[in-house]
Amino acid sequence: MAFVGSKKSLVVALVALSALALPVKAQEQTFQIGTSSIGELKYQPGFKHFDYVNPDAPKGGDAKLSTAGTFDTFNPLLSKGDAAVGLSLVFETLLKSADDEVLSSYGLLAEGVSYPADVSSATFRLRAEAKWADGQPVTPDDVIFSFDKSKELNPLLSNYYKHVVKAEKVGDRDVKFTFDEKNNKELPNILGQVIVLPKHWWEATGADGKPRDISKTTLEPVMGSGPYKIAAFSAGATVRYELRDDYWGKDVPVNVGQNNFRNILYTYFGDRDVEFEAFRAGNTDYWQETQASRWATGYDFPAVKDGRVKKEDVPNPLRAAGIMQALVPNMRRDLFKDERVREALNYGFDFEEINRTVAFGSYTRVDSYFWNTDLASSGLPEGRELELLQGLKDKVPPEIFTTPYTNPVGGDPQKSRDNLRKAIALLKEAGWEIKGNRMVNSATGQPMSFEILLASPILERWAVPYANNLKKIGIDARVRTVDASQYTNRARSFDYDMIWNVWGETMNPGNEQADYWGSGSVNQQGSRNYAGIANPAVDALVKMIIFAPNRDEQVAAIKAMDRVLLANHYVIPLFYRKTYWIAYWDKLTHPAAYPEYSIGFPEVWWSKDAK
Repeated sequence: MAFVGSKKSLVVALVALSALALPVKAQEQTFQIGTSSIGELKYQPGFKHFDYVNPDAPKGGDAKLSTAGTFDTFNPLLSKGDAAVGLSLVFETLLKSADDEVLSSYGLLAEGVSYPADVSSATFRLRAEAKWADGQPVTPDDVIFSFDKSKELNPLLSNYYKHVVKAEKVGDRDVKFTFDEKNNKELPNILGQVIVLPKHWWEATGADGKPRDISKTTLEPVMGSGPYKIAAFSAGATVRYELRDDYWGKDVPVNVGQNNFRNILYTYFGDRDVEFEAFRAGNTDYWQETQASRWATGYDFPAVKDGRVKKEDVPNPLRAAGIMQALVPNMRRDLFKDERVREALNYGFDFEEINRTVAFGSYTRVDSYFWNTDLASSGLPEGRELELLQGLKDKVPPEIFTTPYTNPVGGDPQKSRDNLRKAIALLKEAGWEIKGNRMVNSATGQPMSFEILLASPILERWAVPYANNLKKIGIDARVRTVDASQYTNRARSFDYDMIWNVWGETMNPGNEQADYWGSGSVNQQGSRNYAGIANPAVDALVKMIIFAPNRDEQVAAIKAMDRVLLANHYVIPLFYRKTYWIAYWDKLTHPAAYPEYSIGFPEVWWSKDAK
C-alpha cells in the first residue's frame, strides 16, 4: 500500500483480526467495531476517543497551508484531472484509521463490519445518525453507488477491487460485498477505505441547471458527509474549507478531539522556493521540508531565532512505512528490457558523492522495496523464505541464493571510476560499446539515449549529476522537468523513458502489490506498475502474500518478493530519511505527544486563536 504524505490513503491495507462485537440481536451476524492487521485492537467497545488527541481542543482559528501544482476538479473518484487537495475533509469512508496502531481502523460511517470465516464476503452496517450536509441520511445505496462508480471510472480502483464482484443492500443500513475468491483477509478491510459519495446529489441537477455527471471533472463545490465544506475557491489557485457546525459525526469516538480549525485554506504554488518564501513571510502556517540543504542553512530568519517558527525532526510517520524511492526505467521501451542495462545504470549513480555535495549527508541509500521496516530482506535467504524461492528456482536470478543485494558504493574518484568500468562491462555484455565517446548498440550503431522525466525542479539537483556521470561513459541521459498535470498524464499512460517515483508500503502488503509489480497491471494505464514488470516469479509471490494463511508465511513471501525485485534491477534505488522535517508558526499547536505513527496534522492540531 502506498505511503503518501497524507498519512493514510486508499491503498492502506487493514487485515481484520479483532473479534470485538457490537451489541446486536441474537439471530444476527456479529459485527466488529474495527479491524487490526497485527494483534488485537487497542480500543475496546465503548471507547471515548483515541488516546493521542486532546478531547478538549478548542474549535476555531485558521490553518493556512500550501501545496504544489494546481487543481481542476473536486470530483474525488476520477483518475483524470487534478483533484483539489483536502477533499478528505469533505468526504468520509466507512472506517477510520487509528494513528497509534499499525494498521488498525474503527467505524466512521459504518458502526461495524462482519464477514464469515472463509472471508467470501463482508457486510458493513452504517450508523443511523450518519448524514449528508443537506441532512439526508447516508444509505446503503450511497455506498453501492460510490463503490460501483469507483470501479467503473478509475482504472486503479478497478484493479484494486477486481475481486469484489457485487455490492448489494441486505438491510436498512447494511451493505454486503461479495468476493470471487476466499480467504483474502485484506478485502473486507480495504473496502473500509471506499470514499462514500451522495448518490442523490450526483444524480441531481447542478447549479448550472444541467444534470451532474460523476464521470467528468467539476469545479462545482461538491457535497459530502464530512466535517468540512468547500466554502470558497479560486480555480487552480486556492480552496478554503470551512468547519460545519451541523456536522453529524463530531461526537463519534474516532472524531473526538479532531477537526479543530474553523477554516483550512490551501494555496497552490508552481515553484517550491516561492512556496517556502510564503511560509517564511508568515503567509502560510506549516511547512514540510524536503530539501536537505535548506533544512541545514535556510532557517536563519528572525522568526526561527525568536521562537515564533518552530522546527521539529519527527520520526513518527515513518515508523511503519517501507519506502522505495527510485529512478524507474520503463521496460516497455526496448532499451531497458535487458537486466544488464538496468544494472549498469545503477553503477552510474554515485549516491555518496551527491549526498555529500547537495544534501549535507542527510540521506540513507535505499536497498529494499520495504526499506526501514522488518519486512526488508537482508543477507541470504533462509528458512521458509528460502523454501519459497527454491520452489521458484527456475524463474529467479541464481545470485539470489549466493549473493546478498547491495548497491554500488561511490564517494571518491577511484570508487566512481571502478563503478563506471563495471557499468561499461555490463553494457558490453548486453551488446553496447563506446565508439567516438558515445555508447552505441554494437549491432545497429544506435546511440544509447533516454530522457529522465521529473515533476519538480527540486529533483534536478540529484538527476542532473546522475545524467552528467552517465555522459562520462557516452550515455546521453537528458533531464526534463514538466508541470504537475503533464507529468501525471504521462505517468498514467506510461509515456516516459525513466521517471522518479516513490512507492510506500505499509506493514501489511496485499492487493496493491499486484498493481505495483504484477503482470496483469503492466498494460493497464493508470496502474502503478511504472517499471513495466511482468515476471512469473513476482506474480506467484504476490499471490502468496495476498493469500498467506498466517503472518509468518506472509513475511516470508514479502522478503522473497523483495529479493526477486532487487535481483532483477528493475529500478535505480535512491535515498530517503527516517524522519520528517517540519516547521510551523507558533499560532498552531498540537498534543504534547504525537501519535505513534503520524504527525496527526491537521486533524489533531488546533489554533491558539481558537476560543
